[in-house]
Amino acid sequence: MTITYYTKDHEWLIIDNDIATLGITDHAQEALGEIVYVEAPEIGTACQKGEPIAVVESVKAASDIYAPLDGEVIAVNTDLEDSPELVNESPESDGWFIKIRLAAPLDASGYMNKEQYLESITD
Repeated sequence: MTITYYTKDHEWLIIDNDIATLGITDHAQEALGEIVYVEAPEIGTACQKGEPIAVVESVKAASDIYAPLDGEVIAVNTDLEDSPELVNESPESDGWFIKIRLAAPLDASGYMNKEQYLESITD
């Protein structure tokens, strides 16, 4: 069973057993504007919750993407190297950034479901 969570940093993560797929929300890509570059970590990179794990650059600014959990990067969306616009076109599916193997079972208390996230961005 897969479960989708959202963070206060406008990231989404899909949890499937011990694998989390990470990307930014539609709201985040809209705020950033046209995405021109995504810098993802190498496979095997350890990530620590709250620490920068990737960078997304738009015509407006560069923004860090923060690891929403502890783990190890096991896959990178290499399509973003040649087509960073996928983040704008399909931020919550084809525009995913990385996959992380969780270091420990997920404590979901710090995340929001879609309804809670949408409410948080309209307040």
